[in-house]
Amino acid sequence: MRKLILSSVVMMAASQSAFADAEYIDRARVLSVAPQVQQINQPRQECRTEYVRESVYESNRSNTGAIVGGVAGGLLGSTIGRGNGRIAAAAVGAGVGAIVGDRVGNQNAYGNERIVTRPVEQCVMVDQWQTVTTGYVVNYEYQGRQYSTLMDRDPGPVLDVTVLVRPNVVQIQPMPAPGYRPAAMRGHGPRQHRQYW
Repeated sequence: MRKLILSSVVMMAASQSAFADAEYIDRARVLSVAPQVQQINQPRQECRTEYVRESVYESNRSNTGAIVGGVAGGLLGSTIGRGNGRIAAAAVGAGVGAIVGDRVGNQNAYGNERIVTRPVEQCVMVDQWQTVTTGYVVNYEYQGRQYSTLMDRDPGPVLDVTVLVRPNVVQIQPMPAPGYRPAAMRGHGPRQHRQYW
């Protein structure tokens, strides 16, 4: 009994591999292709240079009076005093001479106000809307039936399709061996024919 069940399981497994699904590539005719588009904003920075007017104050002061006054004061101070006092008098004379010379030399000096222009870069973000193709809805016909799919590119006039072939039958699964044994026959001795009438 066990050999019979084991051989039937082996036969079923062999027949399953014989009826395994098969795939192959075929071509279908494309009926229409419709691009799917979407509006996408890709902002960009736009810069331009503007010129700004500014007023700048310039002084007409000169250092010539301070230099001449310092030299003259130093010479004059060196003539006064003796020994170490002569050096101190020269230093004080140079300082006082520089101050007096600066005031005398720049007493009629006035500052000038001048207008200048300088470049300033101004940048702003500008919206830039673009129409982007996100995919293609492809309608195609294969063996008299029509189908649709979404693709990332336009396939052209024909489309490769994968065809899956499998039998249209109900597959029988092997039954497990029963886990019981029939009860022993009751009675004594060998079986005898019985007549009921």
